[in-house]
Amino acid sequence: MREVKAEERRAADKAGGESELLAKVAEMQESDRALAKRIHAVVKASAPDLTPTTWYGMPAYSKNGKVVCFFQSAQKFKTRYATLGFNAPANLDEGSMWPVAFAVTKVTAADEARITALVKKAVS
Repeated sequence: MREVKAEERRAADKAGGESELLAKVAEMQESDRALAKRIHAVVKASAPDLTPTTWYGMPAYSKNGKVVCFFQSAQKFKTRYATLGFNAPANLDEGSMWPVAFAVTKVTAADEARITALVKKAVS
């Protein structure tokens, strides 16, 4: 019984988090909104166990309550590119140095494949 209630709570949190995430995406300028929507679709397909949420008002995806990856709009941070970033819980370690953020100006099929690989590795 306890497990069923916990699962129901997780499902409700996930649905609420996704609604909040999509509302934040809808507020973005068109160029950032298009990128955020594509990245959201790729992350959901690559790692369905991640929970959509927001982090500092930006789309993010968490595992066990900790943000694994996030999207930052170019408009909000007044940069010429959006950012796809990964936090410490992401399993991206490669030797003694590895990238944790990527500039994004568009999302091509090749970019989708790279994002998929990164997200899958991050949650492995």
